[in-house]
Amino acid sequence: MGMLLYSPRSIPTLYKPPRLQKGDSVLIIAPASPPSSDEVITKASQYLSDAGFQVVVGRNARERNGFLAGLDSQRLADISEAFASSTIKAVFCLRGGYGSGRILNAIPFHELVKNPKIFVGSSDLTSILLGCSLDGQSVAFHGPTLESLVSGSCDKFTSAAFMRMITGDSSAIGSIRRDYHGTTPIESLTAGITTGRLVGGNLSLLVSLVGTRFFPALDDSILFLEDVAEAPYRIDRLLTQLLNIGVLQRVRGFALGLFERCEYRPGEAASKQTLRDVITERLVPLGKPIVLGLPFGHSPYNATLPVGATATLDANSADLIIDELGVT
Repeated sequence: MGMLLYSPRSIPTLYKPPRLQKGDSVLIIAPASPPSSDEVITKASQYLSDAGFQVVVGRNARERNGFLAGLDSQRLADISEAFASSTIKAVFCLRGGYGSGRILNAIPFHELVKNPKIFVGSSDLTSILLGCSLDGQSVAFHGPTLESLVSGSCDKFTSAAFMRMITGDSSAIGSIRRDYHGTTPIESLTAGITTGRLVGGNLSLLVSLVGTRFFPALDDSILFLEDVAEAPYRIDRLLTQLLNIGVLQRVRGFALGLFERCEYRPGEAASKQTLRDVITERLVPLGKPIVLGLPFGHSPYNATLPVGATATLDANSADLIIDELGVT
């Protein structure tokens, strides 16, 4: 088993933010990359307003700085003000992309202890989700960005699961496959049933945190992972890194989502390993329950998952079951 230069931090007992109710104030920010257009902000504001929330757009949400949504100082200012606010009850991100890591060390996650609130994000925002857990002692939510929610390709499965989770609807407990009608097969690669704390996010981002104070201990967790546009050999490299430092051996089970566009081009595919081959070679020997193809990730089908809450991975039925609400 490998040795980490910076020991993973155990996730503490987490607080749950209050569920969203009609009339609550919610904030739109862009902590990483900018949305594809300002129209996305308009559509996102309307989407949240139609759901009954009072929408506030971050002061710097429309800023641009190349591939970033404004200067580091601007993006940091918006998320810092959001976390310190006693009136903002939820923070929604316009897009992932790239940039969260540049401000990660300066984000005042400790403010969430005094001002608990819902934070939803995915992809590059994986690092912020883990900061909410480790420093903010708060359940956060791996879920769709606003740009994906208001895109024409977003399936109603995604928006319904998102609303159920943030409003604390009792039907958010149970199978994440509820009402899923995608065509990607969901399969068990190793059978078994196990229960643990949900930890994870985007695989590339998780590996990028190794050696930093934001890399979480994965002991006894249900590790959920997804990625996008990474060739199978790159997925192999990322999993091998985590195997070499000895953390994957400590999890209870693997809930693997939709690894969109993680394949070779048709002309190359016949002679190379598939994503499924890589998962089988790297993870099956660990003897943990594994389910591949669950509906979350960079896809029109992206269930909202409460990071740090308890879940059951049922690899006999190829399902992930949320055991508790992520909000109070």
